[in-house]
Amino acid sequence: MRFLRDDRIDKTVLVISDLHLGAGPFVKERANFLEDFHHDKELIEFFGHYSTGEHLHREVELVINGDFLDFLAVPFVEFFDDEFWSEEASLAKLDLIMGAHRGVMDALGGFLGAENKSVTYILGNHDAELVFESARERILSAMPKDARKNLRFVTDNREGYRPLKGVVIKHGHEYEASHDYDPKECVVMGDKGRRFFIPPWGSYYVTRVVNKFKEERPHSNAIRPIKKFIIDGLLHDTMFTFRFIAHNCYYMAMVRLLFFLREGNSLKRTIDFMLKDLELFRDYEEMTRSFLEERDDIQVLIVGHTHEPEFKAHANGKVFINTGTWTDMHHLDFARAGMGRDLTYAQINALGEGGGRGGGMDVGLNAWVGTDRRPFRELS
Repeated sequence: MRFLRDDRIDKTVLVISDLHLGAGPFVKERANFLEDFHHDKELIEFFGHYSTGEHLHREVELVINGDFLDFLAVPFVEFFDDEFWSEEASLAKLDLIMGAHRGVMDALGGFLGAENKSVTYILGNHDAELVFESARERILSAMPKDARKNLRFVTDNREGYRPLKGVVIKHGHEYEASHDYDPKECVVMGDKGRRFFIPPWGSYYVTRVVNKFKEERPHSNAIRPIKKFIIDGLLHDTMFTFRFIAHNCYYMAMVRLLFFLREGNSLKRTIDFMLKDLELFRDYEEMTRSFLEERDDIQVLIVGHTHEPEFKAHANGKVFINTGTWTDMHHLDFARAGMGRDLTYAQINALGEGGGRGGGMDVGLNAWVGTDRRPFRELS
């Protein structure tokens, strides 16, 4: 991509996902082991780079493809059980996140205020509470007044967002029954006119199972592949892993098995439902192959969600990209061992006269390294 002439680029589209900004490393003077995002400085530099220099006058659209903010990883709020999903709780969690990452929010506002720059925010499953208009308004209010028009939210993206002809962007949670939700049906009115978000059961699982074990082992949700994590854990951290497996089985039995049976479903239908629930961290490239093959109008499919960065160019010229994550991952698969700390994102340059690969587009999966030239990197 670096060999392209700048005057051939009509527009640049950047796609980031799964940054998981939480409530910060400390909340109310208590350590927060649920915070996964530790690259504020790099992200601020990222926003600055693509709104200045060679990109100063160019049209640049930043697509935030879900899970930018992590409402499921905010502890120590005065809301419990179902109150955790109320509109008031969502706003309280949002305030903690934005306060903990004020520099990032200011830099995002700076990007929005630059010439020919815009942001499209697609909701994922960890920031699904942005279905509340009040939450979206809270974010907009933190942006410069004259730049707010350049930020748009996509609350229902089941058909996929298309920033360019031939390009489709989806977060990816829509492919998993445990994390999928209907944006038009997920908010209900409670007593006294209060509104509540009805999360997919996977969100309950994160807050009531994953987060509890993450407080003991902060890395436990960042290890891939899951099968090797279980095997390695049973060998080297036996009691923790055994408790984790047992808690998962108990939760599945109590929350899912009994629920389906009480709904009057047959045992076979119940098992089918539960198998769909267990389809976590699937091979998205393989799963979406038919989507690319059957759609002549689609050249590029971009997803996130699984935290597994991937670029796959098919023989027919079509491209699949998973943008990965900006959280630190730990890969037990030797083929991916060096990818755990890459800050990955997709970049698409729409080309003018002469075109490029992909029919007028140059598509790539990049790793942001920042502009810092210090001779060392902090390890602790």
